Amino acid sequence: MRAALLRLRRATGLPVAFGGLLNGQRELRIAELSGTSTQALQGLLISAGVGLGGKSIALLRPCAVTEYLASRHISHEYDAAVRAEGLRSVLAVPVIVRRKVRGVLYGALRTPQALGDRTADAALDAARQVEQALTVRDEVRRLLDVTRDPGLGPAAWEQVREAHAELRALAPRLTDPLLRGELLAVCGKLADSWRPLREGPPVREHRVTLTPRETDVLACVASGATNATTAERLGLRPETVKGYLRSVMRKLGAHTRGEAVVAARREGLLP
Repeated sequence: MRAALLRLRRATGLPVAFGGLLNGQRELRIAELSGTSTQALQGLLISAGVGLGGKSIALLRPCAVTEYLASRHISHEYDAAVRAEGLRSVLAVPVIVRRKVRGVLYGALRTPQALGDRTADAALDAARQVEQALTVRDEVRRLLDVTRDPGLGPAAWEQVREAHAELRALAPRLTDPLLRGELLAVCGKLADSWRPLREGPPVREHRVTLTPRETDVLACVASGATNATTAERLGLRPETVKGYLRSVMRKLGAHTRGEAVVAARREGLLP
């Protein structure tokens, strides 16, 4: 949320941005402020249908006013905080994940000025970035919960492996370095989660080290993807994928793609 607000201000020139996530089905808490001069908005609880942000939550679409305090199109429960911060023109954009509002981003001016399409488009882009982050976090939490199931069967493990490959492919495209690092850390946990289920004595840690891109390629291959599909997913050329696979097989002492996948799982490099 903090990164999205900074990007919103840079893209639009708006001096103030703020936002937060819903802490239930119908209520949002303002938790992040950017460019504000007071703490009047911090911690403010926004109910669905109430005020500009509440209207945005209820309608599942962006809403804007040119003169907040005088607008007849919204209710005015939050006027005191808006007045204290000196806001006039305000835009609210919902963050929607799987058809449910999960948060709201606000951008604001301290002058009564219409916010045009360029500003609205930039706010929608910022909201989509938060949506992407929430979608990724929801998925990794679900996968981690799945891997904690002691009765997890082979079919479920295959689903975990496919999701692991998709997440590895997604990571390089994430613009938020913190989210990318978090995602890669979870991918590592998914690989480690397979460790207790392996047969035989424990393998010495870090005997083989793959580069991040080698791991990305091998994860795609492990999910059944061809070289061409792997190249498309990762934004690489097929020849580059082949080069990574040759390097991986050399490091793992494998002669085929299948042997490389099995060896990587034994080493705890893949789930």
